[in-house]
Amino acid sequence: MLSNHFQNGVETVRHAWSRIPNSEESQFVDDAVGLVRKSDGSSVESLDYEVIENFAYREEQARRGKLYVSYLLVVKWLFALLIGIGTGLAAVFINLSVENFAGWKFSLTFSIIQKSYIAGFLLYALINLVLVFSSVYIVTQFAPAAAGSGIPEIKGYLNGVDIHGILLLRTLIGKIFGSIGSVGGGLALGKEGPLVHTGACIASLLGQGGSTKYHINSRWFQVFRSDRDRRDLVTCGCAAGVAAAFRAPVGGVLFALEEVTSWWRSQLMWRVFFTSAIVAVVVRTAMGWCKNGNCGHFGSGGFIIWDISDGQEDYSFAELLPMAIIGVIGGLLGALFNQLTLYISSWRRNHLHKKGSRIIEACLVSLLTSIISFCLPLLRECSPCPESDPTSGIECPRPPGMYGNYVNFFCSSDKEYNDLATIFFNTQDDAIRNLFSAKTIHEYSSQSLLTFLVMFYTLAVLTFGTAVPAGQFVPGIMIGSTYGRLVGMFVVKYYKKLNIEEGTYALLGAASFLGGSMRMTVSLCVIMVEITNNLKLLPLIMLVLLISKAVGDAFNEGLYEEQARLRGIPLLESRPKYEMRNMTAREACGSGRVISLPRVVKVSDVVSILRSNKHNGFPVIDHTRSGESLVIGLVLRSHLLVILQSKVDFQHSPLPSDPRGGDRSIRHDSHEFAKPVSSKGICIDDIHLSPDDLEMYIDLAPFLNPSPYIVPEDMSLTKVYNLFRQLGLRHLFVVPRPSRVLGLITRKDLMIEDTENVNTLELQSTSVRNRHHNKRPTTRNSDVERPLLNGLLIGSE
Repeated sequence: MLSNHFQNGVETVRHAWSRIPNSEESQFVDDAVGLVRKSDGSSVESLDYEVIENFAYREEQARRGKLYVSYLLVVKWLFALLIGIGTGLAAVFINLSVENFAGWKFSLTFSIIQKSYIAGFLLYALINLVLVFSSVYIVTQFAPAAAGSGIPEIKGYLNGVDIHGILLLRTLIGKIFGSIGSVGGGLALGKEGPLVHTGACIASLLGQGGSTKYHINSRWFQVFRSDRDRRDLVTCGCAAGVAAAFRAPVGGVLFALEEVTSWWRSQLMWRVFFTSAIVAVVVRTAMGWCKNGNCGHFGSGGFIIWDISDGQEDYSFAELLPMAIIGVIGGLLGALFNQLTLYISSWRRNHLHKKGSRIIEACLVSLLTSIISFCLPLLRECSPCPESDPTSGIECPRPPGMYGNYVNFFCSSDKEYNDLATIFFNTQDDAIRNLFSAKTIHEYSSQSLLTFLVMFYTLAVLTFGTAVPAGQFVPGIMIGSTYGRLVGMFVVKYYKKLNIEEGTYALLGAASFLGGSMRMTVSLCVIMVEITNNLKLLPLIMLVLLISKAVGDAFNEGLYEEQARLRGIPLLESRPKYEMRNMTAREACGSGRVISLPRVVKVSDVVSILRSNKHNGFPVIDHTRSGESLVIGLVLRSHLLVILQSKVDFQHSPLPSDPRGGDRSIRHDSHEFAKPVSSKGICIDDIHLSPDDLEMYIDLAPFLNPSPYIVPEDMSLTKVYNLFRQLGLRHLFVVPRPSRVLGLITRKDLMIEDTENVNTLELQSTSVRNRHHNKRPTTRNSDVERPLLNGLLIGSE
């Protein structure tokens, strides 16, 4: 009874929360059957993660020996090495550029502000405006797919959804230079999300050997062209991006496992971990080189590493209550952030962006950010510098544009600082380092922190969704650390204990907001421990993450899931909907007629079918000697387009080329059927056929998948959902109940071992062993008919 009341309460809260406007329902069609369309009406295409075991694939596998398999394994590890090096170098370049642009901007502003406040503000706003304009111009004119963080799109790609343009070379270039402009321009966003997208782009480009459009490619790298192989490489790239952004290699592996991937295996774990380790080495080497003064304004800032190992060493049981309150606040503010950004992004896409004003919008947001960050510190009076402690290494005030806790902003005395300017007039990385800092009690006033919290929260909501590369990790940490430090100030004042550090509560606040917004737990916990270098705080971080996630889940979904739904990306989540328990596979198929093809089909018929619909898979029907129909496999639309374009498999006879099933020489390599990454591939309108070509025939037997996955029509949709998602399928046949059973496979039938006396592989099942020793009758019947097709469950075609 208690659980029912709690469930009813949660549903009531969800219903009330949903009354806040969100994305238009009209963008999506029945999610239960997986037919989701974008707002522009174009269908979303799925990826082919299933192995198409046609004759071309089997011939290619038969030609491969053990040496070639070893070669592929070495190349995979080599690609993991190159992905780590490339992502690490990209992160170094972005961080160096952002830090130097910010350092020059602050140095020039503070040098001019001593003479004229107005001139200093105009210069500050102009530099920010130029940087933001360069970012939004690159995105809108050159790489539209580079806008946003890119994590929802990459998550959709690894979930099996192909989104045009997200992994192209121009997207990579737009992501790198756009991140420099948007982050260097002082917008309320971060570069960590775009780094994940950058790592994925680098991995994909390496896998396809470069870019054919810009003639930057190498045939030596063109080894892995299938969607399955690209999925593994993109997973390595995502982990490398997180490792480069936070210098957290273990957190990068867990982020890829927990947040973005839908399919995982132990062999992939090793390569992902190796890639993240390479990134950590590259980043650490770059930081060591920069310590010698070779990186300009980079200084000791730049890469996110907020070492608070000298902070609070112990905590009392009484402190758990305010820490739990921080978790609740993080869940509430995180859920509100998700809902507000969803509403504003939806309104922006439906009204503002339709008028083509993306550049103007980004520039206006830049001006608003400059005005707030420059004018608000003037409302605060400067505070005298505290007594200097030679052992702390903290100088008050510090030179502007460099890393420091105390910033002198328009103060009358040289020994004064402005606490609000200390947060605003720093890069976000340095500002967070200031908020996390230990031994700096009373550095910030509660009024300044509250003012910054309200204004930065508002700016983060408004900035999210603009046409620039934007991450939400660092803004989330900024917001959380601000209210966390506020709670810490209250705890210090109330408990009056000397060992309590405000910076510790700032860290817990940052973790709580990220948990309440992004709903990550394990990976976020490890990332926070790695970037703070304080393992003692692990139990506290776990506590606030669990509370904030539970509170946030009561209102809406995570940030990336909400944004994926807004963009029309049909993600298959880890758990099926509750309503699917009462639905069957037949009901999910709907009443639509299944479009099938005969084994030998006329070219004109193929062209007509491809033009009349946008399906990406077609069952192939053959007829037995008795005249009954028989489903012999599934042929993909992309394969049909390749066959039509090459024309080498056309034949004059309407009869099968080989009555046994197509065991003839294959004129195509399996790589020819692979669609280029993040592109539309071949279109039927691009193929030109003569009238004579249209009168010829094609035998589809060599090109179809003879063993597609099949489920009975009365299987529950929950089981179908789990099968579809866990295997990464694109199509699933729904058939009537079969009339007989040919055999039963158990675990021992799948255990294969090498025998000493026989060079072949032997199955360890009793039935197989008995078949070798005595010729007992078998239940296998060579001419058992396959059931006719009842329906076709499809991924988002």
